[in-house]
Amino acid sequence: MAPMQKNILKYSALVFAGGASYGVMATTVKFALADGFQWTQVAASQPLFGTLLFAVALAVLALAGKRPVRLSPRGVLRLLGLGLTTCTTCVLYNFALTKLSVAVAITLLFQFTWIGVVIQIVVTRRRPNTAELAAAAIILGGTLLASGLFSEEAGAMDPLGVACGLLSAVSTALFMFLSGRIGVDLPPIQRGLFVCLGACILGFAVCPGYFASGALQAGIWKYGLVLGAFGLLIPVVLFGIGTPHLPTGLSTIMASSELPCGILISVFVLGEPVSTLQAAGVVVILAGVVVSQLPNLLPAKTGVPEDAR
Repeated sequence: MAPMQKNILKYSALVFAGGASYGVMATTVKFALADGFQWTQVAASQPLFGTLLFAVALAVLALAGKRPVRLSPRGVLRLLGLGLTTCTTCVLYNFALTKLSVAVAITLLFQFTWIGVVIQIVVTRRRPNTAELAAAAIILGGTLLASGLFSEEAGAMDPLGVACGLLSAVSTALFMFLSGRIGVDLPPIQRGLFVCLGACILGFAVCPGYFASGALQAGIWKYGLVLGAFGLLIPVVLFGIGTPHLPTGLSTIMASSELPCGILISVFVLGEPVSTLQAAGVVVILAGVVVSQLPNLLPAKTGVPEDAR
């Protein structure tokens, strides 16, 4: 296997793992809501504890002798803006979960897969290769199966919840696109801290009475730690390392690991039912991920493969 192919596989695996970590969020949010917390409090907890986790990690690195990189005011603002983008996803997605099941909400969020391909075409003028187009089409089909849209309950979906779920997909695709372009030369932990600080701005805007509400004393911190770790710390670090080396379309395809992981967790932890069609959809989605990597799994031809350029 050519070095270029190995690098693409390596960075794709990091983005795949980052996407899978997002799958923990839906079930955690459902638990927090069932425990009596408001969705706005949950939305504010994620960036707060994400910031704390990154701050602790940065302090550990400082004690180890690794100094942070000096940032310009413009660089700080760009990272804060990136954080606003990812918190927009959190706010929209958390609200959608109050109206929809985990399977449906996560499937709507999952539309970022093909939206990312569209952003790649519009902004970069780079046409997706054959494998990326085939993978996007396969994943879209698998998404329709996994969503439960063919079930009898589909007609009862809340329209506002569906709209917020779809908008969360747009903001996720934008985050993936910007993540590969903003602060990519910074150490991942330092970069993540500023991203989380930006997310806090929106988080506390939607829940201004967070600290006065007594949510922390009531135990929301345990959900905040999980959301901060799996919704910010892990994906922001892994996406920050992997996405700069991948086309936007391929990055969003690899992050599709979120849906299978999220549905499996909701089945085993929440006990949510999954139909045969939904299970088939998960298999199809994973098959689409494999298809997207075929150019890197097959033996390289002489020269640099076109798909890797």
